[in-house]
Amino acid sequence: MKVNVEVTCTPEEARAFFGLPDIKPMQDRVLGQIEDRLKSGLDAMNPETVFKTWLPASMQGVDQLQQLQQAFWTQLASIATGGTKK
Repeated sequence: MKVNVEVTCTPEEARAFFGLPDIKPMQDRVLGQIEDRLKSGLDAMNPETVFKTWLPASMQGVDQLQQLQQAFWTQLASIATGGTKK
């Protein structure tokens, strides 16, 4: 025997029928807090803040690159002039 029952109702009506709590007010508060946090995070992403944050790290990388390049050219020059023998 097979029985099919079709019920047409809204989610709110189904929640009330099964005795589940209405969490819409809590969801609204949590989503509001998330929105506020996202907005404050976007303020930190303005170009001036990003530039100030990354400038010291990028300048250190440039210094290291210059030192590496200088060491390369010094070694190459010493090899070309025959100054370094092992």
